Amino acid sequence: MIDARRLHILRAVADHRTVTAAAAALYLTPSAVSQQLTALEQETGHRLVERGARGVRLTAAGEILLDHTHAVLAQLERAEAELAAYGTGEAGTVTVASFATGIGLVLAPALARLARTAPGIRLKVRDAEGDASLPMVLGRQVDIAVAVEYRGAPGAGDPRLTHVPLYAEPFDAVLPVAHGLAGQSRVALSGLAEDEWIGPYPGNPCHDVVVLACEHAGFQPRVEHSSDDFRAVVALASAGAGVALVPRSALAGVDLADVVVRPVDGVAPTRRVFAAVRRGAEEHPLIRPVLDALREAAPVRTAVSGTGVPGAGVSGASLPEAGVPGDVLSEAGVPGDVLSGDGGPAVVAPAGGPPAGRHS
Repeated sequence: MIDARRLHILRAVADHRTVTAAAAALYLTPSAVSQQLTALEQETGHRLVERGARGVRLTAAGEILLDHTHAVLAQLERAEAELAAYGTGEAGTVTVASFATGIGLVLAPALARLARTAPGIRLKVRDAEGDASLPMVLGRQVDIAVAVEYRGAPGAGDPRLTHVPLYAEPFDAVLPVAHGLAGQSRVALSGLAEDEWIGPYPGNPCHDVVVLACEHAGFQPRVEHSSDDFRAVVALASAGAGVALVPRSALAGVDLADVVVRPVDGVAPTRRVFAAVRRGAEEHPLIRPVLDALREAAPVRTAVSGTGVPGAGVSGASLPEAGVPGDVLSEAGVPGDVLSGDGGPAVVAPAGGPPAGRHS
């Protein structure tokens, strides 16, 4: 009989490619992970992993078992959800990881909505970029991630996760007021090929969107200044340090006195935001109301055209489009195991990622 707990370890090793990284994600020691893998191999009668200088890879037998692992673990999540529903578990804690703008745009309104509609559900909020929040869901550190599509992210068809689309928003060009294209009503990215750029660090999902958009326009952006805080990005542009692409909602409340904000000419790079849970957990009686509240809190639904940029989002998807107050857009010219049974107010905690206070 295969121990389902060891299937969690097999999947973590497949995800992280090294025993050490898998152990860290599971809060185990590397020796404990190795022992559990050995026990799993004894249970199955097959060698499941091969160790090399560059880490661990699954054997053919390991890949076969991994395919079944996704289905088994999803079914166990469904069983837990149905048992919780049977026990009328309508009070408890749900932990949600989200990037900063997502917290302000959908998570905080969802929290307020839940206080009225499901007062027994307590949300714990953790600030984390999308590239960190999805592994946190898979590692059972949080129940839900509000994340952004990015190159290399688990897709909507990933057997480990269920995706819930929330909204999409364009990136606008942010230019110093003295820039040669500041007088244009719209900015072609190709016109910024010779400029110095300001942008997020590699690994931030928005970095991928910006780089892919520029590559699609025929050039590689020369990023001279890096920050994951879009307030800092705009401040540097105000000082004449370079140009930037910034998600429209991230401009809310930012001082735009010494910059101009212009929509991108043609198809604009787009940030596509979704919620993700472990597959099978979406019907849990604590998680379902939170997902519903996130959808209801998302900006007004509208059709968003494809970006035309490979890897920057699903072309032609119908998602809500994020809006920003008119004063912000005046320059642009365009309008679980974390679950527990206690109740109480929401708590915001750092996720151990980029420093607190960034505006992503």
